[in-house]
Amino acid sequence: MAHDHAHHHHQHKISNLTRAFVVGIVLNILFVIIEFSTGFFTNSLALLSDAGHNLSDVATLGLSLFAFQLSKRKANNKFTFGYHKSTILASLANAVILLLAVGSIGWEAIHRFMHPEITNGKVISLVAGVGIVINVVSALFFFREKENDLNVKGAYLHLMVDAMVSAGVVLAGIAIYYTHLLWIDPLISICIMAIVLYSTWGLLKESLRLSIDAVPIDISFDKIKAAILQHKEVIDVHHLHIWAMSTTKNAMTAHLLVNDQLNDKEIAMLKQACKHELLHLNIHHITFEVEKEICIEEDCH
Repeated sequence: MAHDHAHHHHQHKISNLTRAFVVGIVLNILFVIIEFSTGFFTNSLALLSDAGHNLSDVATLGLSLFAFQLSKRKANNKFTFGYHKSTILASLANAVILLLAVGSIGWEAIHRFMHPEITNGKVISLVAGVGIVINVVSALFFFREKENDLNVKGAYLHLMVDAMVSAGVVLAGIAIYYTHLLWIDPLISICIMAIVLYSTWGLLKESLRLSIDAVPIDISFDKIKAAILQHKEVIDVHHLHIWAMSTTKNAMTAHLLVNDQLNDKEIAMLKQACKHELLHLNIHHITFEVEKEICIEEDCH
């Protein structure tokens, strides 16, 4: 019954996240069309740059949804670990997409500083206000799972940053409406660029780390080793490797040097006890190689 309940809960979570991605994509596509059209007809770089950023978020959500669905496919003879790694690659691609969007915003902002254009501050504020609502509503769908999955966290951060960016555009529109200072429009675009760059850097760094099989940032190598060595039957542990299979699942391999007196049944029980403890430390796929003799390899320790 407990297994059935857990399975049902997992399926429920998958269904909720899939729905969240789809709703987020639809809402953002509609808003991009509205924002881009308005920005084009009002000559507002702030709206156009925000629309470009929102368009990158549509790509981000679409890519994240694709990777999320792909990761659920079963392992086979060609992909023995399954397709879990796709979520990491999606996170990395999303970070790169955002950085490209930042570059285009900055380039256009510099051009607008040199050649300012008249914009309609009131319209800018109204459209950006709609953006705040859409992005916050979309982000709330991912709030509960954002700390459990880097892929979901990336989607959540994109949407919340968009909400803050839209708030900045609202302020820019109000300022332009009352002061008629045209340089405010590209200035807000530069601020948008800085915010996006800051929020993207952490996502880029962590997804790049995971893509080259570094130890996940929330995993302590020393803590994992200590958890194994606390078993008195374990004399030493070496060749310890930890990496991310996906944005939610981690794997580990290690060589255990154990007491010579242990029989096969006791070794099996020891391995099972270690795996149970490591599961609570967020290690899901574990492979142990057991040695009973003193290791004489140079890199054992």
